[in-house]
Amino acid sequence: MTLRRFQQIDVFASGPLNGNPLAVVHDAQGLSDAQMAAFARWTNLSETTFLLPPTDPGADYRVRIFTPGGELPFAGHPTLGSCRAWLSAGGRPKTPGRVIQECGVGLVPVRLDGEDLAFAAPPLRRTGPVEPEVLAQIRGTLGLPEGAILDHQWIDNGPGWCAVLLDSVERALSVRPDPALFGDLKLGVAALHPPGGPAALEVRAFFADGALVEDPVTGSLNAGLAQWLIGAGRLPPRYVASQGAALRRAGRITVSAEADGTWIGGRAVIVLEGSAALD
Repeated sequence: MTLRRFQQIDVFASGPLNGNPLAVVHDAQGLSDAQMAAFARWTNLSETTFLLPPTDPGADYRVRIFTPGGELPFAGHPTLGSCRAWLSAGGRPKTPGRVIQECGVGLVPVRLDGEDLAFAAPPLRRTGPVEPEVLAQIRGTLGLPEGAILDHQWIDNGPGWCAVLLDSVERALSVRPDPALFGDLKLGVAALHPPGGPAALEVRAFFADGALVEDPVTGSLNAGLAQWLIGAGRLPPRYVASQGAALRRAGRITVSAEADGTWIGGRAVIVLEGSAALD
């Protein structure tokens, strides 16, 4: 039996235990795809990651990202959590202040901003308005009246997200998707907060992974929303998003559109440490 270092990290947290937990296995060399998938099912978290030596000479480490239902090429909160785990194990980036992660979508830079981390949003793989039949499915599963959806867009950066912008935060927080109508959507629901509050955007994330799931705080979705809504002039280049209120969480995501990309940031705090026996 081989014991591997294991950590559980709270990502995008605004305080103790109110972000999105991530399981991280260090030194995952030798584990098969089946073993990784089995452990991800066992943790039953939205994602579990496995740290490996990089295969790209420009990367500092490589990560594989699994949900209980399968592997993802990219996800945001696993990116920040995996980076925090790698740094805590003594990882030293080739470029001070910037870590380069290798994952299924390629190389993703992670910036060290004091206690916070921020990843550069990867390019969108699919953009443009949602097709009428998909929009009708979204309206049906969310039980929305005509006019409640102000805008909609494909914002897929790997997981397959599409998103709708609703007419109020209250409506966004009250929707309860109908599993019978949801299908295989990867759906972001967002609404603009009134100016002057602690957050500019309220976000929820829904997907089917064996059953209908709501993710507490979602980096990849927030990255796509930022690229869409900043580009459309609906949000300023810098803002804070809130996610998780419907699940009694208080996630906070900082967004900054700069000359070198759109950066999605937040806290990543180690909560649990130990060893995992996976083989």
